[in-house]
Amino acid sequence: MGASALLSPAFLMTFLVAVGCLMAYPEVVNAKHAGITRHYTFNIKLKNITRLCRTKSILTVNGKFPGPRVIAREGDRLVVKVVNHVPNNVSIHWHGIRQLRSGWADGPSYITQCPIQTGQSYVYNFTITGQRGTLFWHAHISWIRATLYGPLIILPRRNESYPFLKPYKQVPIMFGEWFNADPEAVINQSLQTGAGPNVSDAYTLNGLPGPLYNCSAKDTYKLKVKPGKTYLLRLINAALNDDLFFSIANHSFTVVEADAGYVKPFEADTLVIAPGQTTNVLLKTKPQAPNATFFMLARPYFTGMGTFDNTTIAGILEYETSSPTSLKNRPLLKPNLPAINATNFVANFTSKFRSLANTKFPANVPQKVDKKFFFTIGLGRNPCPKNQTCQGPNGTKFSASMNNISFALPRTALLQSYFFSQSNGVYTTDFPAFPLHPFNYTGTPPNNTFVTNGTKAVVIPFNTSVEVVLQDTSILGAESHPLHLHGYNFYVVGQGFGNFDPNNDPPKFNLVDPVERNTVGIPSGGWVAIRFQADNPGVWLMHCHFDVHLSWGLRMAWIVLDGKLPSQKLPPPPSDLPKC
Repeated sequence: MGASALLSPAFLMTFLVAVGCLMAYPEVVNAKHAGITRHYTFNIKLKNITRLCRTKSILTVNGKFPGPRVIAREGDRLVVKVVNHVPNNVSIHWHGIRQLRSGWADGPSYITQCPIQTGQSYVYNFTITGQRGTLFWHAHISWIRATLYGPLIILPRRNESYPFLKPYKQVPIMFGEWFNADPEAVINQSLQTGAGPNVSDAYTLNGLPGPLYNCSAKDTYKLKVKPGKTYLLRLINAALNDDLFFSIANHSFTVVEADAGYVKPFEADTLVIAPGQTTNVLLKTKPQAPNATFFMLARPYFTGMGTFDNTTIAGILEYETSSPTSLKNRPLLKPNLPAINATNFVANFTSKFRSLANTKFPANVPQKVDKKFFFTIGLGRNPCPKNQTCQGPNGTKFSASMNNISFALPRTALLQSYFFSQSNGVYTTDFPAFPLHPFNYTGTPPNNTFVTNGTKAVVIPFNTSVEVVLQDTSILGAESHPLHLHGYNFYVVGQGFGNFDPNNDPPKFNLVDPVERNTVGIPSGGWVAIRFQADNPGVWLMHCHFDVHLSWGLRMAWIVLDGKLPSQKLPPPPSDLPKC
């Protein structure tokens, strides 16, 4: 073929069409290789949304609420350009992604990056290594994730199957929390007065509050199903401050995955899911379309002393039928949900989670531990500033802490400060490994419940095997805290009620097939023990996923040092890393 033929209009057109196809369907490129690169653009913009008969301007990604689905396969690289068109500072966290040697893309503001300011952009660039399942993305600054969130779905590699029956259809179901007021105003007022924040006005299911709220029947999520099919429901709790029970009338689930890790399948009629957790379940529909429709209900699990949104979100499960008129005459059945404070039900449910722990999906639980930590988790108080009246406990301000240290966010990002050895005045490395003043953690609280405020981290060498016991306290009320660790999954090797017993509890730890998670509910008035291998260098936030407790300081940071090999070191930051 001569040069003139190569440049002919017909050849050029064919070539451009071929390139266009490759760009439109990136899976075609490298289909046989490790993974492909998928590009997304997130334009953060304001949009007017009406819920509960009120219209308000909310922060969205690309004008969508909830935000767009991000879909990839295990081994793919994601490149997401986030452009900030709103007055608020913004950052995005890819919740549950390991971020191996890509800590600059993790997203928590003032921890791994300064936030993206108005008119600025930042490209999150990371590879999904050894993970597949349901995760989600959300804003990670103040309470902005109230409306800035969406599913992050990682499919298995091409030609790899699920370790369960292939579902007929996959459906993401995101729980959220809706505030009529601006969530930023809600938390700012709370931090100013020291009182607990006003609670949300509704829960949402895929952004819709449903028929049990006033003026909301038209905003109801309906899941239309065919009889005799198996559906994979990808459940995500993106609510700000509430654990939720979830059930569908006259149907049961098979739980197959938690936090993007396969589990030994088990049956359940009712699920519990904490903020930050994801759960994949198989829903097998009835062989014949029944003469009924079915409520899908969720409402909170709560044991604390404060106020909470004690309402119920409803969606509707509807069987497809050839005669649409018959739908109106069908009875609408309701499931029974556990009591609001059903702690024993929650403990029983969570104890059923076990890793697959087989050859293909092993449970690499650290059998020996290099460093042990014991962290108390709970509420506390800060004194009221002079010349101010505070509305927290006994005229003080509500606070929250780990080992009685309430973590104050720095004014610049910790990861930058650490990487460039500029920690002076930003953070200290003296976070206590054990409580400085032990007490009867789940008994009568001590007289002094004031916290210490500081920006403190724990430094650990690369590849340290770590065990952390997380102990709830009864200070200002025992409650279940969903603890989330960035940059890692961990194994939940033990849990119990009351105070952890260092002599009698460890022999009962499950080191064979414990569940692997990124977010664990600490039992109300109890403890949980986790283990992980610190094989990911960087600065990693660990915090309560109730945003109210996060805002009050229930967080700390792990600094994992570089290893000796090039593959064990954190690379330098990207050139567009936002500035504070």
